[in-house]
Amino acid sequence: MSKTLEKYIPQAAVKPVFQIIQEHNIYLKIVNERVTRHGDYRKMPNGQHQITVNSNLNSYRFLITLIHEIAHLETFKIYGRQIKPHGKEWKHTFQKQMLPFLRPEIFPIQLLPYLALHFKNPKASSDTDAKLSLALKQYDAPNDKNYIFEIPLGGKFRLYNGKIFKRGNKRVKRYECLEVATGRVYLFNPNAEVEFLSRQEPNK
Repeated sequence: MSKTLEKYIPQAAVKPVFQIIQEHNIYLKIVNERVTRHGDYRKMPNGQHQITVNSNLNSYRFLITLIHEIAHLETFKIYGRQIKPHGKEWKHTFQKQMLPFLRPEIFPIQLLPYLALHFKNPKASSDTDAKLSLALKQYDAPNDKNYIFEIPLGGKFRLYNGKIFKRGNKRVKRYECLEVATGRVYLFNPNAEVEFLSRQEPNK
């Protein structure tokens, strides 16, 4: 398992993560990309704890996701299922689990201020923290996607599910976007990744 971990997380994190995996008897399953989630945790019928993490994540996001799911496991062990999945119990556990990893031997110095701010009150997904998500994105392999905030006003873009939208105005933190097929308006985080299609057609 430690050899596998070396492929996916920073070298300095391998030994402590491996110890946690052994301690909790975790079956770590590395899977193909799922656009709706980076990872998940479930207790299997045989009592084993299974955590899945997407294989395409960069090493820093992989580590954050793995510790996120381990925090779910530990919270479940302590409190059972009668709590909110990302409530105060999980937040406290995630903070405690992540703290030993927030050091320059593991994360680039440029990332540490974003991580320190995020873990004052961790969110259900690092993707909903736009500043942290953008900082982590710098370590991803290049792709042909654009962020919502890069799409020009009135420009069209496509989601992973094929739906096409037109970008509207910014409302406080998120962007109003019109689904072309239905006319319904949705709100998008500025760091949502989409496929840019075309600019707004000029008025005739």
